[in-house]
Amino acid sequence: MPKRILQGVVVSDKQDKTVVVSVERQVMHPVYKKFVKRSKKYAAHDENNQFKIGDIVKIEESRPYSKTKAWTVIVDNA
Repeated sequence: MPKRILQGVVVSDKQDKTVVVSVERQVMHPVYKKFVKRSKKYAAHDENNQFKIGDIVKIEESRPYSKTKAWTVIVDNA
C-alpha cells in the first residue's frame, strides 16, 4: 500500500528534529452544501532542522518516531 503524502505549512519549529505542519482540506457541509475549510496539525520528523515557520512542505507517512510523531518531511530535489 502506498504511503500517504500531504502538503501543508510549517507552523512551529521549536522542537529538536521536529516541525509541526498544518494541513488544510475542504469539505462540503452536509446541510448547506458549501465548502468549509478544515485543518489538522501533524508533527513531522525533520532530521537536519532545515525547515522554518512559513515553509510549504510535503510530509509522508513513516514509522512512529514517538507517541505523536509518525510523519517525515520530504525533501524535494527540484
